[in-house]
Amino acid sequence: MLRWLASLLLVGLLLGCTPEPQPSQLEAIKARGVLRVGTLLGPTSYYLDAEGQAGIEFILAQDFADELGVELEMVSRYNVKNLLNLLDSGEVDLLAAGLDRTAKRAERFRFGPPYMEVAQRIVFRQGSRDRPRSLEELDAELVVVEGSSHEDWLESVAPDYPNLQWRSTDDHDASELLRQVVEGDIAYTIADSNTLDIQRRYYPDLSVAFTVRDNVDIAWLVNQQVDSSLYSEVIDFFGNLRHSGQLSQLLDQHYGHVSSFNYVDTSLFINAVQTVLPKYRDSFEKYAGALDWRLLAAISYQESLWNPRALSPTGVRGMMMLTLPTAKAMGVTSRLNPEQSIEGGARYFERMLERIPARIPEPDRIWFALAAYNIGYGHLEDARILTQQQGGDADRWIDVRKRLPLLRQKKFYRQTRFGFARGDEPVRYVGNIRRYFDTLVWLDERGRIPAKSMEITIPEGSGDGVK
Repeated sequence: MLRWLASLLLVGLLLGCTPEPQPSQLEAIKARGVLRVGTLLGPTSYYLDAEGQAGIEFILAQDFADELGVELEMVSRYNVKNLLNLLDSGEVDLLAAGLDRTAKRAERFRFGPPYMEVAQRIVFRQGSRDRPRSLEELDAELVVVEGSSHEDWLESVAPDYPNLQWRSTDDHDASELLRQVVEGDIAYTIADSNTLDIQRRYYPDLSVAFTVRDNVDIAWLVNQQVDSSLYSEVIDFFGNLRHSGQLSQLLDQHYGHVSSFNYVDTSLFINAVQTVLPKYRDSFEKYAGALDWRLLAAISYQESLWNPRALSPTGVRGMMMLTLPTAKAMGVTSRLNPEQSIEGGARYFERMLERIPARIPEPDRIWFALAAYNIGYGHLEDARILTQQQGGDADRWIDVRKRLPLLRQKKFYRQTRFGFARGDEPVRYVGNIRRYFDTLVWLDERGRIPAKSMEITIPEGSGDGVK
């Protein structure tokens, strides 16, 4: 009997000493009230602008934190190696940094579902050497970021190329290496296509030699040494984003306008920013009103290349290429007067913007207004109706953009109120302005747009008879 009581007491003591179950990673995050996300500082992931935190990874991470019902803390690093160590040590809950899967990383971490694909390209400065077509033809050193997937890839292929000169560096990030290529400090680097597409807007002399990896998946990383509760939430999050179309829209907002590159056009634009824009900057700033003056300048460059005497075959004229009826309606007496044209164009664009439904969020509302400025509000509405009829979202530019070219086809435009239109033109128009605007913002934030305005003299009798 005593032995039985002792055994019972021992069992009770053991049960009393059993540790309470530990909360899952997701439960711990919710109890903390903060999601800690590691990221890389850079234009394709996370950065700070005049309005605060920005970048595609920040937007995605903020949406994810909102879904979890917690605050977001972005923990940024310049170095990939340090960033991976943050996740290893548990100092962050996940990594959102535009990272792709490599064999080394897959051994250490768990990858979420891919949300973007990039290509990885060998880059050199145009005109500095003959274009190489393979690793065997590289005639100088190739430099990549230490800890990057580019380094991992080179380590795996280098034994097959004994004459290949390459090294990794911890002193520069991917964007800085591209700038070093332009400045002639290094001969070659490897860049992800999204990073390269953005940098070529400012450095058009960056040239692609060849692609080393294509269709590379980009995904978030979580710690594989903990339970899968957070990992499951990440999978659901991206699944819902993809199903709703929000992921496609977000990627389009950040990269949809930069993949198309024209060396001559980009070089001419950057040159015009330095030599022509100073003459008119004060006028763009003066008449922009609630608009961003750099957007107004981008519209004007697309319209006239900042030529106050520009004339199209259809009769539109001046800096903002106004029609006679539009000029009269905006109070413009001379379309060749730069100030009048800029002021009239700004007011007309504001009028288009006011007609776009207020429920449409920025920046799509801007893109719709630009399309209306180019093709007319009626044709834009026809395209939005077509979009709705075909099951798309008439309030999303990415959906309407696909239907605008249909206004050229009889089987579609005969169903519309305003009929035929060259619907492919506003698609190019909006894309060009987005690229010019992005470049102006980048240059302006770095003080590379001359601020001093030059006096503009309009010869007497240069008016075009607007009554």
